[in-house]
Amino acid sequence: MAETVYATGRRKEAVARVRLVPGNGDMQVNGRPLRDFLHRESLVRLVLQPFEVAQASESFDLRARVHGGGASGQAGALRLGVARALLKHDPELRKPLRKHGLLTRDPRMKERKKYGLRGARRAFQFSKR
Repeated sequence: MAETVYATGRRKEAVARVRLVPGNGDMQVNGRPLRDFLHRESLVRLVLQPFEVAQASESFDLRARVHGGGASGQAGALRLGVARALLKHDPELRKPLRKHGLLTRDPRMKERKKYGLRGARRAFQFSKR
């Protein structure tokens, strides 16, 4: 089973196109090492979570392209993309990945701005005089 697996992950406004190649655990996002791309250790751990559940962190190289959103959204998109790619590689992983909530796309999006308000809910300051 030495084949490349592709998957897509989304979170907020971020979209991650993930490619898992059989290898030795080298992880690159947008041509940069994962830890250089995501500066916070908590976000790096978030992305590595599907590998830990599948016990496959050393058997794949990660190549991903991410655009849109911020650091947190991009990390979430990467996590979903990696989980989906692992599932394509081995359908037996569905149960453990599902149990850890790694196959569910986070539906939370930014609330739209409403007319007459400063933001989604924030009103302009009221002045009595």
